[in-house]
Order: sequence, then C-alpha cells, then structure tokens
Amino acid sequence: MTRTRLTATERQEQLIAAAIQAFSQSGYAGTTTDQVARLAGVSQPYVIRLFRTKQELFLAAVQHAGNRIEAKWRKAAEEEPTLESLGRAYKDLLQQPELVTMLLHGFGAASDPAIGDPVRTCFGRLYDVVRELTGASNEEARDFFAFGMLLTCLGGMRLVGPDAVPPQPWAADLLGTFENLT
Repeated sequence: MTRTRLTATERQEQLIAAAIQAFSQSGYAGTTTDQVARLAGVSQPYVIRLFRTKQELFLAAVQHAGNRIEAKWRKAAEEEPTLESLGRAYKDLLQQPELVTMLLHGFGAASDPAIGDPVRTCFGRLYDVVRELTGASNEEARDFFAFGMLLTCLGGMRLVGPDAVPPQPWAADLLGTFENLT
C-alpha cells in the first residue's frame, strides 16, 4: 500500500487541529509541543520546525478558531445578514466544544502580552465582522457578544453541546431561558 505524503499546508492544518484538541483539554500552560506532536503523529522537532515555539502554535490555534467562526458567520450572512442568523450559526459551532474551549483558553492566557495582543485582535476582528455583516449598532453588537460569551462559557463547562453533562439546578434554570438551544 502506497502512502500519500501530506503537503506542508495539510501538515500544518493537521498540527493546528491537534493543537486545538490538546490546548482545549489542558490549556496553554498545561500543554507541551510533545503532546501536540503525539496527537498529530509527528515528531516534536517537526512541530517546532513549523511553528518555532509553543506560543506561536497556540496563537495559530486561536487564530484558526477565530477564522472558523468568521467563516461560519459570513456564510450565514449570505443567506440572512442578521444577528439572529449569526447566532444560529454560532449555536452550530457549539457542537465543536474544542473550538469554543480553545477560545476560552486564549482569553485566559491574554494576560501574557505576546498572547494578549493577538487574542484581542482576533476578538476585535470578530466584533467588526458582526457589525459589517449585520449593520448592528455598538449596543446591539455588545448584547450579541454578551449572549455569545455566556454560551461560550456554558459550552466550555460542557452544559451545552455534544456530551453535555446533566445540569445542576442553577444551570437548568439558566438553560431554560434560551430558545431552541438543543
């Protein structure tokens, strides 16, 4: 059986996918490039050759998560350029818990200046995209992101999305305030 070699772009995408899985489980401080390499089936020196540092790999994973959200929103806006449409698209992304958890780890690591600036830029780009696609006011965009951050936190706690845990009473009450969340 002949094995097909991956292109450099395909290998980079494979490493970012492995990084998202590893970082979403253990965070920035708790993840090593060796763990990412093992998940991707490559050597740790290869990871370093492509990304130079764990920090650059982490930022690539955060950027990938942001890009996935932006792409999903742009596609949704092609059919219906409203906050509701973008909200439904984000709800679909909650079915990929590692993606939202990756964002949460990015926000949590943002106190490091080398991580914080790119994470804030990523978040700001998403804010601008929402306003561009929907024409939302500052206040409407704020409310949209506040609602989305609550969903992101609930997703990070595994209260929504696949493999959701049974909610405690407070969570059941809160989840009951959402329309069509399941």
